Formats: sequence, structure tokens, C-alpha cells
Amino acid sequence: MRFIRLLFVAVLAIVLIAIALANREMVTLTAFPANFGQYLGGTWSISLPLFLVIFLAILFGVVIGLIWEWLREAHIRRESRQRASQVAQLEREVGNLRDRHAGPRDEVLAIVDGPRAATSTGNPPRPIASPSPAPGTTLPSPGGR
Repeated sequence: MRFIRLLFVAVLAIVLIAIALANREMVTLTAFPANFGQYLGGTWSISLPLFLVIFLAILFGVVIGLIWEWLREAHIRRESRQRASQVAQLEREVGNLRDRHAGPRDEVLAIVDGPRAATSTGNPPRPIASPSPAPGTTLPSPGGR
């Protein structure tokens, strides 16, 4: 890619030098029509080489085009800034909600907090373990008794 860029710049330089060498004669540029300039006082004209006039016209066109596009895209830049601030605000809200509603990270704390939560709803606390097995969970004895 860098080689292509350097090749383009080299070709452009050669073309511009060729234009400058082929158009070295002097031309007179006047700002106003011939009769109008006498009412303003002075001569509103300048003599320049033709290649310089061509290059200045190209530069002037590029600058006008850049300004035009910058003004045309102003509403897009404004909307982009607004959306970026909205995204930042929403990301902060999501982060706060995650911090606020995150479950306990430690399992021991979850076990300790479990029975307390059951008593706050009005239900009696549930035993964690009982000494006897639950009914229907024992195997029959091998003697068939």
C-alpha cells in the first residue's frame, strides 16, 4: 500500500511539473470588468504565470469543497456526539444496575442469608438437614423383612 501511495505521488509530481513547464507564459488576471475597475480606483489586476493560475484554481476548488462538506456534515457530527453521550450514560446505568443487583459472590454468605430470607416472608425456616432419612428413600433389607 505504501508503494502505491509513493507511486501515485511521484506520478502526480511529474504531471504537475510537466504542466508548469508547458504553461510558463504570463497572463493578466483582473478582478472586475475593464470599465468597472476605474470606478473603484486603481488597477485590480495581477500578472502571473499560467501554471500558477491553474494550481491556485485547483487549490481554491479543493478548499471550497472541504468547507462545503464540513458544513454539510455538521448535523451528522452533532448527532454522533449526542449518541455517544447517550451510550456512555446507558453504560453507566447498566454498570450501576449490575453492581446493585448482583447476587452474593460467596456461597457461604448465600447459605447464611437463605434462612433469614425465608423467615422474612412469613414461612417457617426450613431445616438444612434432618437426622432420619426421608420416607421412601431407603432400600429394602436384603433378607426381605
